[in-house]
Amino acid sequence: MNYRIVFLAFCTFALGCMALTTSAIAGDGANILSERCASCHDLTGPAPTTLEKIWQRKAPDLFYAGDKYEQAWVEAWLQNPKRIRPAGMFYMDHIKPGEKRDMVDDSTLTDHIKLSKADASAVAEALAAKQPMNSLIDAEKHDPAVSPGPLGEMMFDKFFGCMACHQIEPGYGGLSGPEVYTAGSRLKPEYMLSYIRNPQAWDPKIWMPNKHVPDVSIQKMVNYMVDLSKEDWNAKQ
Repeated sequence: MNYRIVFLAFCTFALGCMALTTSAIAGDGANILSERCASCHDLTGPAPTTLEKIWQRKAPDLFYAGDKYEQAWVEAWLQNPKRIRPAGMFYMDHIKPGEKRDMVDDSTLTDHIKLSKADASAVAEALAAKQPMNSLIDAEKHDPAVSPGPLGEMMFDKFFGCMACHQIEPGYGGLSGPEVYTAGSRLKPEYMLSYIRNPQAWDPKIWMPNKHVPDVSIQKMVNYMVDLSKEDWNAKQ
């Protein structure tokens, strides 16, 4: 018996099985997205080009999720989802009058579905493959060596007014936008750079303003959010 031929045949078979398994996992993720996620998330695009369409949005678009999200974060979050937007997708739909100011009406918000580890992994892999906007990502170069310093927080909080909509720590900041103290682990740095540079390139009718932030300031703001994400916010609450 030619053991070398047998060994090569076995290796070929094993590699084929691995390829089929990877393909099956990706297929499972696509099926889960279609069956359980498509009713709220846009999986195909393009982004809305009219205000009427954007107001019909139930949840963040996912057709460019691979350009936007860190795959490891997606997999972990789907197993234990926590609200990223304190007031849901649209602030005005989920607030009520309070003694001093408007408050989030939690009774109007619904929890995100939880997935098993296997399903979360399959969905994360399927989402990672969605990269129709990678030309915007490729145009950016993140420089982690640019220290945000004190100016990073000042630019975010005061100079550009981002804290009016975004929380920089739990309970501190605006409620209408997604929290940013987890953005550094949730979002790809190149996406954050590109989105700050020109939000409308990603979402033509979004109300996120283009502040025309200088390049070096964008790097500082992104690295500020990366630093925020390294804090153990659960321990501080």
